[in-house]
Amino acid sequence: MGPRSRERRAGAVRSTNDSSALSKSSLATRGYVHDTFAALLVPGAARRAPLIHRGYYVRARAVRHCVRAFLERTCAAPGAPRAQILSLGAGSDSLYFRLKAAGRLSWAAVWEVDFPDVARRKAERIRDTPELSALTGPFQSGDPASALCFESLDYRILGLDLRQLERLDQALTAAGLEEAAPTLLLAEAVLTYLEPDNAAALIAWAAQRFPNALFVIYEQMRPHDTFGQFMQQHFQQLNSPLHGLDRFPDVESQQHRFLQAGWTACRAMDMNEFYRCFLPSEERRRMENLEPFDEFEEWHLKCAHYFILAASKGDTLSQTLVLSSPELFPRVDPAAPSGILLASVVTSDSQSPNFKRYGHASVLLSPGILSAGGFGEQEGRHCRMSKFHLLSRYCDLEWKGKQIGSWGTEAQWDGRLYHTMTRLSDTQVLVLGGRLSPVTPALGILQLRFCKSEDDSTEDLNVMVTKASTEEDSTLSCWRHSTTEVSYENQKYLFVYGGRSVVKPVLSDWHFLHVESMTWVRIPVEGDTPEGRHSHSACSWQGGVLIAGGLGASEEPLSSIVFLKPITCGFLWKSVDIQPPITPRYSHTAHVLNGKLLLVGGVWIHSSSVPGVTVIDLTTRLSSEYQIDTTCVPWPLMLHNHTSILLPEEQQLLLLGGGGNCFSFGTYFNPHIVTLDLSSLSAGQ
Repeated sequence: MGPRSRERRAGAVRSTNDSSALSKSSLATRGYVHDTFAALLVPGAARRAPLIHRGYYVRARAVRHCVRAFLERTCAAPGAPRAQILSLGAGSDSLYFRLKAAGRLSWAAVWEVDFPDVARRKAERIRDTPELSALTGPFQSGDPASALCFESLDYRILGLDLRQLERLDQALTAAGLEEAAPTLLLAEAVLTYLEPDNAAALIAWAAQRFPNALFVIYEQMRPHDTFGQFMQQHFQQLNSPLHGLDRFPDVESQQHRFLQAGWTACRAMDMNEFYRCFLPSEERRRMENLEPFDEFEEWHLKCAHYFILAASKGDTLSQTLVLSSPELFPRVDPAAPSGILLASVVTSDSQSPNFKRYGHASVLLSPGILSAGGFGEQEGRHCRMSKFHLLSRYCDLEWKGKQIGSWGTEAQWDGRLYHTMTRLSDTQVLVLGGRLSPVTPALGILQLRFCKSEDDSTEDLNVMVTKASTEEDSTLSCWRHSTTEVSYENQKYLFVYGGRSVVKPVLSDWHFLHVESMTWVRIPVEGDTPEGRHSHSACSWQGGVLIAGGLGASEEPLSSIVFLKPITCGFLWKSVDIQPPITPRYSHTAHVLNGKLLLVGGVWIHSSSVPGVTVIDLTTRLSSEYQIDTTCVPWPLMLHNHTSILLPEEQQLLLLGGGGNCFSFGTYFNPHIVTLDLSSLSAGQ
């Protein structure tokens, strides 16, 4: 790589610091963390989305945990040498000022290193801001030709390139960093921007230079699944590619990397584990209630692709691992796959234009598969979808899709998402629940009806939207629920279960809707009520409903399967024991085929693998896992927030849409409609 390319790359990495600094400032403004200094260190302001806030919150808490553990172990003993914190790639971080204001630097000091222009800019900011310079105390500005940009009694800022280790070592020695003193090296999203050889050299240099030290890093991992590939693509587009992910793709390889480099103890974990095991439940609840939030899939996936690592050496710091978990994280890896299901593309872009959406609903009707609502791509922009999509099969067995409009004199499609759609007839659909925003439920029951042209072709189809009842129905003000057809006393009902609402983050109640009269009725239900959940699956079976998984209270994925069983006087809740138990999951879809329950995709945070299809024999109650072979699919599937349609006679499952807002990397939509070949599931029958 030439000098110009290196400088462009360095500039791109510096821009990530500016974006990160604004996110940290927004984080403090919204009350996630207490930090009055973040806004003083970065010019301008930005209001970040709740998903960004959560991501930076768990990062801040993980780093704070490690810093506090280091200071408690090194500054408590009388007469102990002064502890040192060396922040590599510190950027505009406010760590020094937070520690100084909290009185935690009485026997410790902070050194920061970053690119020269970043370091000088920060030093100037401190000099020009009385609230900051008052905390540092008397200071000196470094000579323009020197690496030292700022120096006070307990704080030094150096402008250096971390790839130039010899110069780094000399400059730190000149700035008073001692080899023998207990030292915390902190690198937040830094090593991954270095070439692997440069990062390896830095890790080894630190191990050799500091005999009593703790090295803490926070950065990305898991590059090979869809989220990981999309994450990498984002940084490639910013001209700051992530390095070393192929070589060190998981926490095990990262730990091995440090142990091989001379560190004597090491522990790493993804941010789902840190969040669940190291933050008290009351603190999690406080954070979760700060802002309306409904992007759980992307929150858990982001946390699965970032890790915190603490490597240590020396008598003081290696006695107890900083990241020794006070409780066990229920890591549940599924059984070895029993088989593979082949995925293939059903339609090209020319055959099914603009089917990029998630949080929608789909239903099989006589004209084809109707999909409605959700968030997606429409007319070149990302928005709540106002148009419907119809996927039809022609006589040559080729699927083709088209967007169709709607009309209605008394109601319009309102752009809801996370609703349900139920087939009433060959041409009619009932829409229940959904939301317009995380604080605005979509009220009222809508009915959709196909309006065909006189020649009965599908070319001039429209969807007529009407209200299913004359009065505004506020009974159902939830989303991420399920709606399943059941039968009681030879009458057809819709069983609506779970979900979430503005008032309650998780619902455990249910409703019965009498389809013929469109009225809510009470039907006796016996047995223990299942724990509340949303984003679960529900399937009709033997006149009742099979409910699987979902996200429960405390935003914890569930593994339970329950059966709403028909009995003489109503229904009975009955737990279904499965062996081996299914991996906790949510945001999946489900179908019953030939006496087997299929759980398709979803999100699971307790496993390092990617969900495929779990197959449960409803007679033996045995479960098995099937991988999805995406060799013939141009881009790996992101199988959450999707819909699926079962074609039992053809032993096929159509997967429509799916995706989400992937942290700060942009929004991802599955680009194609895909089919899964299920014929292998019945081969042994």
